[in-house]
Amino acid sequence: MALIEIRDLVKKFDQQITLDGINLDVVEGEVKVVMGPSGCGKSTLLRCINRLVEFDSGTIHVRGKNICDSDVDVRALRQSIGFVFQQFALYRHLTVMDNVTLGLRKLRGMRRAEAEEKAMHELVRLDMAEHRDKYPSQISGGQKQRVALARALAMDPAVVVLDEPTSALDPVMSREVGQLIERLNSENVTMLCVTHDLRLASAIAERVTFLDKG
Repeated sequence: MALIEIRDLVKKFDQQITLDGINLDVVEGEVKVVMGPSGCGKSTLLRCINRLVEFDSGTIHVRGKNICDSDVDVRALRQSIGFVFQQFALYRHLTVMDNVTLGLRKLRGMRRAEAEEKAMHELVRLDMAEHRDKYPSQISGGQKQRVALARALAMDPAVVVLDEPTSALDPVMSREVGQLIERLNSENVTMLCVTHDLRLASAIAERVTFLDKG
């Protein structure tokens, strides 16, 4: 069984079809890449998976559970899907450490010391430990991407979802992100990545799914 199973997914905005009968599986342990031009529905697809956007018809199952069942805890669903946003979505007034621990403390109820221990494990894993006390304005774009990844991984998600992870980065940093994704996948982290970056796609996945006009 696929970790994520999407069947006949349809999403409309003001009667304009954005996603038109999408079928997609993400298998545990793989990196699934979805490519397509800007405006084709890639980001909407990701937001449907964790119900940031409600879809019109079709089904999405995560670990065999229909995410629209009446007994689904949406907060728990979102915690199981580590979302790395296109512009990183770091809180500018918080340090790297506080950005990574925020979800652990507010959603998991961890004490600060316990949350910081968990966060430090991920920051070390992503070579960001020495930047723990810096603010987002004090680190590079590639480093912000690593912090966003550390924040997602700290929640022990079933899958990490990446929305255009290299769109804000220069070619050197983009290559580093590709290498980082490959390393995480070698550690059995399941990832779903949408991108229009052909170089990144070819580096991190053996097969690529193309989305065009929904």
